[in-house]
Amino acid sequence: MAKELKDLTKRSENYSQWYNDLVVKADLAEQSAVRGCMVIKPYGYAIWEKMQQQLDRMFKETGHQNAYFPLLIPKSFLSREADHVEGFAKECAVVTHYRLKNAEDGSGVVVDPAAKLEEELIIRPTSETIIWNTYRNWIHSYRDLPLLINQWANVMRWEMRTRMFLRTAEFLWQEGHTAHATEQEAWEEARRMLDVYADFAENFMAVPVIKGVKSANERFAGAIETLCIEAMMQDGKALQAGTSHFLGQNFAKAFDVTYVNKDNQPEYVWATSWGVSTRLMGALIMTHSDDNGLVLPPHLAPIQVVIVPIYKNDDQRNLIADAVAPIVKELRALGVSVKFDDADNKRPGFKFADYELKGVPVRLAIGARDIESGTVEVMRRDTLEKHVAPLEGIAQYCKDLLEEIQTNIFKKAVAHRESLTRTVDSYEEFKKEIEKGGFILAHWDGTTETEEKIKEETKATIRCIPFDGDKTPGVCVVTGKPSAQRVIFARNY
Repeated sequence: MAKELKDLTKRSENYSQWYNDLVVKADLAEQSAVRGCMVIKPYGYAIWEKMQQQLDRMFKETGHQNAYFPLLIPKSFLSREADHVEGFAKECAVVTHYRLKNAEDGSGVVVDPAAKLEEELIIRPTSETIIWNTYRNWIHSYRDLPLLINQWANVMRWEMRTRMFLRTAEFLWQEGHTAHATEQEAWEEARRMLDVYADFAENFMAVPVIKGVKSANERFAGAIETLCIEAMMQDGKALQAGTSHFLGQNFAKAFDVTYVNKDNQPEYVWATSWGVSTRLMGALIMTHSDDNGLVLPPHLAPIQVVIVPIYKNDDQRNLIADAVAPIVKELRALGVSVKFDDADNKRPGFKFADYELKGVPVRLAIGARDIESGTVEVMRRDTLEKHVAPLEGIAQYCKDLLEEIQTNIFKKAVAHRESLTRTVDSYEEFKKEIEKGGFILAHWDGTTETEEKIKEETKATIRCIPFDGDKTPGVCVVTGKPSAQRVIFARNY
């Protein structure tokens, strides 16, 4: 067994440390020299690329185009939308000068005070302001609408407590920003993109999510409503996996973005924004992985099948390579990413442990005797089960097995979520159950005051008001006031 696997903290001992260990030992990412910023390593970035490529296809299928906007935003832009600046002010990194110079005492370089910017620039925490200032030049007539734009970019939010992928000062994401002629069209867009996120989470990440709307307290700064997908991690904590915002006409009015309608009258456009980030990597890790390492859903695994040869000499090695070559070719023709690891610098046992740690869904081990018998050893990462299968037809067998694994890990995640979802009808019961983790379904009177009281006393927040939740009227567990439906409370990342 590889030393990396031996050193992996058990989830039952320290879940947080297990996560940190796994991110590093599975070669996903590491800390950088900049506080709160990570280096995403090639294997980790390969997973992100798979996510990015699939999401990009889904965005383009719904009519969106990619563009790119500046990293730096004039500080005055943020002040144009009051709620927006209030929501992000504490997280903004500010550029004040544009030049360095050598210190007079020879101690190094210092900021040149003569190079102070006339207007300070914000490193984008999100791009609504710079984009809506641009849209003012792009939108003139109803014929210019809808405008459906997506950006793949990085952003900076000066987080005080960071954890790789889950919460970092700089992170990668995509942000969609759309403009529409009517309120209804904008609402339909916000909901459509939330459905795209849910589709991606469940059918590619194998992460079950609940769709709903955020409370006013949890709403995106500057939005009229924020829609979200919420997932549950193995430790019972919630993770916001994606958001889609109905912005109304707030940013259109702030940046004077109007269009001439069919009656030749000026109107403000209606807006949405929506985004997911490298936080999805954290969701992927914490939903499926185990004490042996990563468990990757086949639909997003950079290597779906790895073939490890077992040989004693070069003749056996060449024999196995000849037998494996057509299998590799057939797997690739079936759309399966496969690696034949015949590198001579590591023993098979090390390779087995390494690919297990990295979550490769299917491993084939094949030796000279296997070729003689026409068989191969198959191991599936989700259950760690091994069995012998015929070499004939092994490519299609692996293809089918990958789909079986994808389905199995999704079902396992659903079962786990259901096992940690409870309904409560009193505050005393609420406070007791929240200590066990998971989702708590409870009535709430709809006020920010009650929500803040619950957060202060239990550290639980309203994760969402679910679209498909229990709509039976009741009374708030805290105040006894009327409640229209149960909402989902949880402690969260």
